[in-house]
Amino acid sequence: MSFGVLMIVIWAVGMAAFFLVSRYFRSADVDRVKARLAGTTKAKAKKAKQQSGPAPVVRAEAIVKNKLAQMLVDKWGFGPKLQEFLEQAGLEWPPARFVHTSLVCFIAGFALGWLLLPIGKPLALLTGLAAAGVPGVYVYLKRRARLKRFEEIFPDALEFVSRSMRAGHAFSVSLEMIHREFQEPVAGEFRRTFEEHNLGLPIELALQKLAKRVPSLDVHFFVSAVLLQKRTGGNLAEILDKLAYVIRERFKLRGRIRAVSAHGRMTATSLSCIPIAVAVLMFYTNPDYVKFFFTDDTGEMMMGVAIALQIVGYLIMKKIVNIEV
Repeated sequence: MSFGVLMIVIWAVGMAAFFLVSRYFRSADVDRVKARLAGTTKAKAKKAKQQSGPAPVVRAEAIVKNKLAQMLVDKWGFGPKLQEFLEQAGLEWPPARFVHTSLVCFIAGFALGWLLLPIGKPLALLTGLAAAGVPGVYVYLKRRARLKRFEEIFPDALEFVSRSMRAGHAFSVSLEMIHREFQEPVAGEFRRTFEEHNLGLPIELALQKLAKRVPSLDVHFFVSAVLLQKRTGGNLAEILDKLAYVIRERFKLRGRIRAVSAHGRMTATSLSCIPIAVAVLMFYTNPDYVKFFFTDDTGEMMMGVAIALQIVGYLIMKKIVNIEV
């Protein structure tokens, strides 16, 4: 049985390597043909492709190649939420591709757990589930880094809009100018907002969609301030200047809190990793001792309660040191 699973894994790795290599050479051939037809070199063609501008706001639906993943997405109905999550991470993946990647990771993790772990059969499902969560963790980290980058540039963008309005530009034109003066992800999000408004969407709805795409408290403050100024009047440039000042002060206070709570966060991480490290060592040094937690009913209950209490303890410690500003 183990030999058959090993052969399946080797075949899957070989097919994946062949697919990647063939796709690379096929892409290189296509670029070479395009450059030859255009009368340019490959370097010039690549540079022209990079300078061709950002992706259009109105995008066509991607052609789904994996029918099984698309069927799962349609059946459970989590496509819109997953698509929004992927867009917040800055990834142009369809939901079916994310589901397909998770399924492939699950199969690979299950096979590796079955073959490599001393107690492979009981732990193969756990290793498969852990591997299936890798794409989700990757998207989550990309999303968090992108939102953090957005929040760092956002105060400067607000001050730029304020100065632009004082110079005589309209508010919508100021949003479009952010695209040329700032980096991603602020440039792309405000360009999308301007294009939606330019295509006929009211500015109020375009800003509300911006707040939905970027789930940040600072963006909600900005949208609320603009919508309130539209209804009641006032100096919007001055409002944006004060809002930028408040956001920067929140950044300073958040940095001080993180410095003070660094010891607590390190302690929570260390206490949570010690049981996992001890369990891994026991799997390889004395697997017969650990089999009790997988073969006996009482051992399975003890392991389940221990894992649940470990998770609860980590969440409590994280809640104590996580102070919102």
